[in-house]
Amino acid sequence: MDKKNLSFLIGGLLVMAIALGIGRFSYTPILPLMQQKFDFPETIAGYLASANYAGYLIGAILTGLFSMKGRTVPILKISLIIGVATTCLMSFTTSYTLWAILRFLSGVCSAIVFVLASSTVLGKLREIGRTNWSGFFYMGPGCGIFLTGISIPFFYHNWGWKAAWIGLSGLSLLLLIVIFLTFKERPVFLHNKKGNEAHQSTAPPKKWLPFLIVANGCEGLGYIVTGTFIVSIAQKTPSFHFDPSVIWTVVGITAIPSCLLWSACSKRWGFIKSLILAMFIQAIGVSIPVWSSSSFSLFASAAIFGATFMGITSLGATLLGQMVPKNNSRIMGYFTAAYAVGQMIGPTLAGVLSEATNNYNTSLLGAAAIVFIGSMLLMSGLKYENKKVLTTKSHRLFKS
Repeated sequence: MDKKNLSFLIGGLLVMAIALGIGRFSYTPILPLMQQKFDFPETIAGYLASANYAGYLIGAILTGLFSMKGRTVPILKISLIIGVATTCLMSFTTSYTLWAILRFLSGVCSAIVFVLASSTVLGKLREIGRTNWSGFFYMGPGCGIFLTGISIPFFYHNWGWKAAWIGLSGLSLLLLIVIFLTFKERPVFLHNKKGNEAHQSTAPPKKWLPFLIVANGCEGLGYIVTGTFIVSIAQKTPSFHFDPSVIWTVVGITAIPSCLLWSACSKRWGFIKSLILAMFIQAIGVSIPVWSSSSFSLFASAAIFGATFMGITSLGATLLGQMVPKNNSRIMGYFTAAYAVGQMIGPTLAGVLSEATNNYNTSLLGAAAIVFIGSMLLMSGLKYENKKVLTTKSHRLFKS
């Protein structure tokens, strides 16, 4: 890969770091700090999270309804700028209503950026038969999460909760400068038609898309409970004697290489088998705090969560791109919308349940069950991968 193409890929990674790692997930480590300051209940925490994911749903629907061909990169950059602004403005008010509006707008921008960046970068990788590089692109959210995990304690302990939002906005602005220099209109790659044909011939048929999209919705509903409340769970666990933000740093550390690892798994076992395995492992990880409240258990849950949630997203998006290889930003929007519906419902339900039961156990068990159901839905696609393996073996036998 030459320098121009590599810088484009790095720009894409940073786009995801800002939009998802910071814009979407910064709320998780800052939430307990805000609760400590304002003493608002879990229901309010859930509503604020759901406002962000409602925005994510609207953003995903907008990208599905409207064609943005030829305007992808400009719209993406404008959305990034607005998203960074909403992060900064969180520090200038103490109104629950205004917080909800800002988180909603942040969600809209995050979804637009995710869909446009994914369709842009994955589209080019497919053209050269290098979809395995998608794992590098999807390292972005993990990098952003790691950055929030290590920087928020510094900002908070020195200047308070407001500084956490402002500090993250400042870091995002620095990354934005790099993005504007590197993430320009898609560079020209050498086309690898053979690679393209191979991907199209081995992808499941389009009639299987509903199973993939519904399973993605289950993932959105299940993963987001841990994704929203894991730092709060750590803070409220008496046996956890570390700074709760350390939990979020662990999520980021394991998320960074996860997409590369799951990409390697997909190359060896196929995308559908890898997705099923990742979701099954995640379901176990989500439920761990129910069975044990030790520090080790919380760290294990965080590590498993980080190692799977972006891997599942990258596997699903890459598989979708192989099933619909051309002009797929619209179907990618629907795919993301299903995920967003789950994300929107999850925090509100979890907040209400945890408020009623005075713990997160019911919410975590329900989330784990939903993710497991999603993995079972994907089982229907194994016949296509098994058929692919048989075809490949027959082809090799014929050639020999």
